[in-house]
Amino acid sequence: MSNTINKLPLVNDASRRNFLKLSGAVGAAAAFTASLSACGGPAATSTSGASNTASVNKDLTIEAGISYALSTGFDPLTSSGATPLAANLHVFEGLVELHPATREPYNALAASDPKKVNDTTYQVTIRDGAKFHNGSPVTTDDVVYSFTRVMDPANKSLFSQFIPFIKDVKAVDAKTVEFALKYPFPGFGPRISVVKVVPKALASTDQKGFDAKPVGSGPYKLVSAAKDDKIVFEAFADYNGPKPALAKGMTWLLLSDAAARVTAAQSGRVQAIEDVPYLDMDGLKSKTRVESVQSFGHLFLMFNCAKAPFDNKLVRQALHYGLDKDAIIKKALFGNAKAASSYFQEGHPDYVKAKNVYGYDAQKAADLLKQAGVSNLEFELLTTDTAWVKDVAPLMLESWNKIPGVKVTAKNLQSGALYSDRVGKADFTVVAAPGDPSVFGNDADLLLSWFYSGPTWMAKRAYWTTPESTTLQNLMDKGSQAAPAEAKQITGQIVDLVSEELPLYPIFHRQLPSAWDEKKLSGFKPLPTTGLSFIGVGRTA
Repeated sequence: MSNTINKLPLVNDASRRNFLKLSGAVGAAAAFTASLSACGGPAATSTSGASNTASVNKDLTIEAGISYALSTGFDPLTSSGATPLAANLHVFEGLVELHPATREPYNALAASDPKKVNDTTYQVTIRDGAKFHNGSPVTTDDVVYSFTRVMDPANKSLFSQFIPFIKDVKAVDAKTVEFALKYPFPGFGPRISVVKVVPKALASTDQKGFDAKPVGSGPYKLVSAAKDDKIVFEAFADYNGPKPALAKGMTWLLLSDAAARVTAAQSGRVQAIEDVPYLDMDGLKSKTRVESVQSFGHLFLMFNCAKAPFDNKLVRQALHYGLDKDAIIKKALFGNAKAASSYFQEGHPDYVKAKNVYGYDAQKAADLLKQAGVSNLEFELLTTDTAWVKDVAPLMLESWNKIPGVKVTAKNLQSGALYSDRVGKADFTVVAAPGDPSVFGNDADLLLSWFYSGPTWMAKRAYWTTPESTTLQNLMDKGSQAAPAEAKQITGQIVDLVSEELPLYPIFHRQLPSAWDEKKLSGFKPLPTTGLSFIGVGRTA
């Protein structure tokens, strides 16, 4: 059985048509932004991981410190919270999975690489002997049900927006499922990882109960979960897939208080924690290994492009030039970020340096405002109430308020209130907020489409409906049918265009620190996103 996708390319030239245009996408995207507002995204570079080579003791359990409480249930149809999404990586399987740390695709429930019958037809065979945690076999009917319920507009699943290319799914026989596509989609294999396979008999009869007590086919089964306390897992003895549990079980302590997480790591109560406070990184290094991983996750500036003077791109450019990003990163994030030189972080497979890179230049900012005919610019910056964003905001104001004629104030809002009460009603001028679709995939198509394809962000949040926005959509549509080399070129054109127009564009890409006891964990790798992964990880002591 092949455990890596060898024959199917990643989605560099995949279709962008109809992305985020499905029923309910606006509300779903807002909910996801709120629940994952503090998340980072997948890194393109590999992580070094631990050097522990001692033998794994499968009779030991893994204890970990997680930074977020349970904000949603676990049903992969609807689950959007950071913590349940991380838990689901251990409980459920897709036909294909992306490794949480490396983002490399591998066959999970699929017995072998998806078979390309023709440009719009694929077949996938499920592995022999696969079982759900309740002992029932995984069938092709379960696979078909898992995809069709995500695709059903009535269910308003957040994940439907990632598979708009699928027209129909049917069982060919007891082992094979066939996918009919609406149009050619070269990245079919890696992209179907967004759909997790569930037992039809349970999920279809009591979705609410299934949401609370999920049953998957993954290496760990969920034993219990308490919103502000802990999640308990145990190894699934009948798992026969490529990534078996290497521990007897896991206990994830939900420690939203940063000091509590740090103390748990220092005392040895847990073997790993996520979301290490930047201030505590050096102090923790005497007790644990601490590593900060580059992510796609960024802080972006979004403008109300329908409101003067922000309808003028020169004003938008001026405010980007007017930010001393290096000072902000050094003071607020202790150096754990990199100023954006593209829409993608440096090191990403699709990285291309934008034609416009906004280094700090206060004089150029002043000149651009003068050129735009703006002499006195006063506005309110709205931000989310995410802790690190609140640390960044005062430094943004400090930079801008040094520009002659500019006066900026700031207001922090909870994410839901920001998007529903202010952005959704066009009651804003400038927003600074975290953004990250990369928890679902690392390809250029997905990352660009989240913000720039369809009306969700550009028309209904940034209110950007200029001729240039039409040019952008045309470029994305053209790239959808392009060969890989041409698609890469078109991606560069898209990056250049958005770096020029700036309706929404990153300020910096964050680095995300995790800490772990490398003397007690084997195979651990820090994630470039919120959460921890213990896929392929075991205890040695």
